[in-house]
Amino acid sequence: MRRTRNLILVVAAVGILGGSVLVAKGMLGGPSDVSGGTLTGSFQDARPASPSPAGPSPEELAAIERAKRVAALDAALKKYAAGRPEFSVAVHDRTTGQTYAYRGAEKYETASVVKVQVLACLLLTAQDAGRKLTTNEKSLADKMIRYSDNAATTSLYGKVGRINGLTACNKRLGLTQTKVSSSWGLTRTTVADQVRLLTQLVSDGGGLTAASRAYAHQLMSTVAPDQDWGVPAAAKDGEDATVKNGWLQRSTENNLWIINSVGRITGDGTDVSIAVLTHANKTMDGGIGHVEKVAALTRTHLKY
Repeated sequence: MRRTRNLILVVAAVGILGGSVLVAKGMLGGPSDVSGGTLTGSFQDARPASPSPAGPSPEELAAIERAKRVAALDAALKKYAAGRPEFSVAVHDRTTGQTYAYRGAEKYETASVVKVQVLACLLLTAQDAGRKLTTNEKSLADKMIRYSDNAATTSLYGKVGRINGLTACNKRLGLTQTKVSSSWGLTRTTVADQVRLLTQLVSDGGGLTAASRAYAHQLMSTVAPDQDWGVPAAAKDGEDATVKNGWLQRSTENNLWIINSVGRITGDGTDVSIAVLTHANKTMDGGIGHVEKVAALTRTHLKY
């Protein structure tokens, strides 16, 4: 596959414009107060910028630019959403420390993107026991992430303790808006929680060791070619990407499709985690195009 590198969380700024929120460093671990709505709100720097008699300070200019980008993306997503299947999207930028979310608190069934949570929990469980993954666990994890194998996932879901075990791991990882289901693919989550999880997979202070983080990256950067869609479509040539997608034709929604994509894009000056969750897609291919368009819009307007 394409793309990857670690970076530093910097900045502290919050911007809320209607269906979106821009959150500063330090707020990623907490619950996101985001919902759909009209494009009204405010943008506020966490630290007041230094006044300058000669004009706006660099901090003020940066805040103005950030607010413009958020407003432009809000407008673009609102326009795009008209008449299309419901979706939410979040982007966490490790370079600036900011998180953008559109309908960030809306809950969706995960389908196979929950497999990233299962992998993280498996790694935490092994760390707690002071051991490496067994050969069998590695084989199952490889099948679960790279090939989205459901039988492998069911086996590992049992190993980590099913609902109680995965819920406990989610709490450690800062996932506050995710409710685990006994049928793992019907776990409900938000884009805000998903970018928290993705960020934990690359953060020094996130609870996962460097070896665990490297292993997760190895799997998510080498998914099967037929599953290399979604978030990676927003990457530029020469950038690195990781991904885990989820797709499920839902009988309770008139056989419409859940199509989800979570992953990371890194490159020169770029280090972002992206989550797009959707449902009620008429076809799988249409849903894939849907999530890729949403991811592309975030890149166009946030300019990461």
